[in-house]
Amino acid sequence: MALKATIFKADIQIADMDRAHYADYSLTLARHPSETDERMMVRLLAFALFAHPALVFARGLSVDDEPGLWQLDLTGRIERWIDVGQPDEKWLRKACGRADEVVVLSYGRGLDVWWNGVREKLARQSSLRVIEIAREASADLARLAERSMRLQFSIQDGGVWVTNGRDNVQIEPRWLQGGERS
Repeated sequence: MALKATIFKADIQIADMDRAHYADYSLTLARHPSETDERMMVRLLAFALFAHPALVFARGLSVDDEPGLWQLDLTGRIERWIDVGQPDEKWLRKACGRADEVVVLSYGRGLDVWWNGVREKLARQSSLRVIEIAREASADLARLAERSMRLQFSIQDGGVWVTNGRDNVQIEPRWLQGGERS
């Protein structure tokens, strides 16, 4: 019998001074049985960094053809494709052909090895942006994971502060490829 996804509820407040985006979201995240709390929380961080009314969690790990998050326009065109981790270089090139913008939030062990292996192959992908989340920051973020979460994300000058009211995590995303957020 196949294992089922674990459902997490997240009420998040976003104060993004860099983009002048201030909003509250009530989100439901399905954590795939093979997904860790760390990966799920990096997906939530990706949502906060690129928050938009049309940005939604896709089926990601459950479906080969979908990222962790995506933003579609009213016609179904993919405006923004967001994935987390260390995706395959061929998969990213395919995503760049399908979406206006592709963003990867990379984190965890082996990040340097992955990036050194794909950097030159992906350099010509002008729609690709790759962001590194420090290993310590993603691990700290994972410790905030609860089945029912209330989190506040404050974003200013490229830095992110996350709190659940008891614990705080500071994240300094580092751009490996592409420009700043829009």
